[in-house]
Amino acid sequence: MHHPAWLCRIAIPPGLLLAVALMAMAAAPLSVSQAAPLAAPQGEVLLRVAGNIAATNNGDELHLDREQLMAIDSRVIETSTPWTEGVNRFEGPLFRSVLEAAGARGEHVRVRTLNDYTVDISLSELQQYDVILALQQDGVPLEVRELGPVFVLYPFDEHPELFNQSVRHRSAWHVISVEVL
Repeated sequence: MHHPAWLCRIAIPPGLLLAVALMAMAAAPLSVSQAAPLAAPQGEVLLRVAGNIAATNNGDELHLDREQLMAIDSRVIETSTPWTEGVNRFEGPLFRSVLEAAGARGEHVRVRTLNDYTVDISLSELQQYDVILALQQDGVPLEVRELGPVFVLYPFDEHPELFNQSVRHRSAWHVISVEVL
């Protein structure tokens, strides 16, 4: 088959290819028996997804680096939080989209942090609200000395009913893993 010359010169960024592959997976989730391994992360692993998932790239887990996470339905939330001053601009993938890319099946997720704090979040809550896994604050990657590397962030200003003690406990920072249960 012959392609036009201009088509052969198009450079496709690797992150775009991953995003397209992950969107295709989210559109047609695989069953566990059909799951094909995803590309291994090229950078530092920021998040491990385990449990009842179909897509893996490291044994029975899905390991994701910053580039892979940002390629999954990245969103911006401008909101105030109990832990930061004023309104800040946070960016990261929509939490439910990360779970869809992993082929998650379950009722809730257990989020674990660097200091072994764990919190359960229902999948129905993640469908109801546009919760992100914030990786950046005001354009700067979140570091461990702040709220990073991954911060579960609810859209507090958009939904004032979320500004309560229960949701604040689910807004974990220093997140390293998510287990689908």
